[in-house]
Amino acid sequence: MEYLAYRFKEGELLPVRHAHVPDFHSLLHIDTQKETLRRNTLQFVRGLPANDALLWGDRGTGKSSLVKSMLGLFAKDGLRLVQVYKMDISHLSELYDLLRGRQEKFILFFDDLSFEAGDEEVRILKSLMDGDVEERPSNVLVYATSNRRHLMPEREEEGKFPEESYWERVSLVERFGIRLGFFSFGKKQYLDIVKYLALCRGLELEEEELKRLALEWAMQRGFSGRSANQFIKDLEGRLRLKF
Repeated sequence: MEYLAYRFKEGELLPVRHAHVPDFHSLLHIDTQKETLRRNTLQFVRGLPANDALLWGDRGTGKSSLVKSMLGLFAKDGLRLVQVYKMDISHLSELYDLLRGRQEKFILFFDDLSFEAGDEEVRILKSLMDGDVEERPSNVLVYATSNRRHLMPEREEEGKFPEESYWERVSLVERFGIRLGFFSFGKKQYLDIVKYLALCRGLELEEEELKRLALEWAMQRGFSGRSANQFIKDLEGRLRLKF
């Protein structure tokens, strides 16, 4: 297939002409998660057994960037990314038909996935991942990101049989053989990312001044990789305006 990434919408596979492919090596302070997903994806592109993966945890910690960075590592080996939206889960069997038998390997990417209790898409996705009468194509793997560990809100169980409600909530998550947690960064991790990005962008600023400005930025936005990226964009723009 000509393009690295596609979107699946309303039964059609649409090319992404300018795919966003983050640099795997620039994702800092998630080393264990990086190595686990890299190894699993390598197994997949080599035709070896591999697991679906759920990347869950705090916002701005690199979950989506890590999934997309797999293209930078393995596109040359035939890896492609297909972003699937929650509203199109009911059409997944049609997507299977489009991808089955192709030489490329496809990661179906569900970004920021979450459900509410009773959502019909939960049952459909569970079935199509593991348990439907139709066998899933061998060249298809599912990677999902979510802010929710169980893809559903954690809440006090109500009703006569709370155990049944719990198992219903986790039954989809159990389809993912790999579950990677991502947690909020501290100040040191945030500043490490800021320094790295400033160096990559060639921003010339005294280290103490860079630290001061970065901490001011984080006061309202918190410590995260996303916040660090946003700070560097703002800083670079302001510095370049002087010329």
